[in-house]
Amino acid sequence: MKKGFDNEKYLRIQSEHIKERISKFGNKLYLEFGGKLFDDFHASRVLPGFEPDSKLRMLMQLSDYAEIVIVISAVDIEKNKVRGDLGITYDMDVLRLRDEFQKRGLMVGSVVITHYQGQTAADIFRSKLEKLNIKTYIHYTIPGYPSNVNLICSDEGYGKNDYIETSRPLVVITAPGPGSGKMATCLSQLYQENKRGIKAGYAKFETFPIWNLPLKHPVNIAYEAATADLNDVNMIDPWHLEAYGVTTVNYNRDIEIYPVLDAIFKGIYGENPYKSPTDMGVNMAGNCIFDDDACREASNQEIIRRYYTALNQLVDGKGTEEEVQKIELLMQQAGITTKDRAVTVAALERGQKSGVPTAAIELNDGKIITSETSDLLGTSAALILNATKYLAGIEKDVKLIPASMIEPIQNMKVNYLQGNNPRLHTDEVLVALAMLSKSDENCKKALEQLPKFKGCQVHTTVMLSEVDRKIFKKLGVEVTCEPIKKKTTSF
Repeated sequence: MKKGFDNEKYLRIQSEHIKERISKFGNKLYLEFGGKLFDDFHASRVLPGFEPDSKLRMLMQLSDYAEIVIVISAVDIEKNKVRGDLGITYDMDVLRLRDEFQKRGLMVGSVVITHYQGQTAADIFRSKLEKLNIKTYIHYTIPGYPSNVNLICSDEGYGKNDYIETSRPLVVITAPGPGSGKMATCLSQLYQENKRGIKAGYAKFETFPIWNLPLKHPVNIAYEAATADLNDVNMIDPWHLEAYGVTTVNYNRDIEIYPVLDAIFKGIYGENPYKSPTDMGVNMAGNCIFDDDACREASNQEIIRRYYTALNQLVDGKGTEEEVQKIELLMQQAGITTKDRAVTVAALERGQKSGVPTAAIELNDGKIITSETSDLLGTSAALILNATKYLAGIEKDVKLIPASMIEPIQNMKVNYLQGNNPRLHTDEVLVALAMLSKSDENCKKALEQLPKFKGCQVHTTVMLSEVDRKIFKKLGVEVTCEPIKKKTTSF
């Protein structure tokens, strides 16, 4: 993928900008950290050149200034809410995040349990944290939040919450996922600090939407596609436009909550240091794009991938028609269709000719390789073999895995494991390839090509099995599938 984002510049100017914001608030700043600190693959896909761990690396540059507070909602603990990308519950992710931060030399000061109403699961989790010698604080649900400003900014509102003891100028508030109560935790601390005579400040670090890109820039549209299930909408910030006469972009939730935040700031300090939601942000990503066309193209591809994901989830019963329709509208705004994804076109063309499930991969040199289902191999397994042969310079007609080796595996799957589909999965093909690589030079060469799959694009004409999806994910491949299921478990 052609790069369009200067990651080193981002690390440099982002950390300096946060330091400047700290100095504006008497050397105490609560920074609400949105999005993913680890593995921000969405940002790396739409801003080619952005490294998935960039935000973490930026934070590490501030390690002498910063401490981290991890926030988790008692409601999410009680519901055993799971992070979809990791498959672990939010409470387990709190412990994971703490360990990961500490491994990188970052100070984790405490954990805050928000939205507390006496939930038993939250009490159990708090006891667990305390046994691990982790400082834990409780923040309560406030009736009428966020509109009842008089109650919120009182001793029965924010004043009822535990005061979080901090020792560093920068307090980073992060959480396992959205809706955890990060902003409320920051504002509660401002109230508590003000009562103690400390004039602390608040800022928000959210990568998307990028405030100084146009409203309908593909990077910002891709953010809407990524949050279609949350119904987030990018909007021109009316408060910023009125205050400065400058057009900037924010999203609906921050714009809608701003009048409440304005009242809360005035309730705490008597004045609001920010004239708009955009003012609260510290994101400098927009200043680090050096090739706008590259970022536009990368973002358009992300929108298409999100569309296919929504279609597949709808077929699986995990998505909604509304999500699909919203992304369809976003694609219209961006002026793109699924035909703008090269591997989609290639896979469908081969499928129309063969009449069986097919797949296509676009390699990093732009070469597109296709495959189809056979009696021996599923289309994904065949695609991996075809692509590795091309990358290794092996002739197309060379059989890397002989039929004599595949047939016993098929026999085992059907006759001993009661499988319905005898064709080999991607993992089974890779194991066979690894075993043969000890004695076959071609297999060895083919296996050595696997790291070159990272960042490649794949499309299949049928939905993949979970096994094949996981293998492609481990290889770093971006996969889309037509929303078509087959009776057998894998193709």
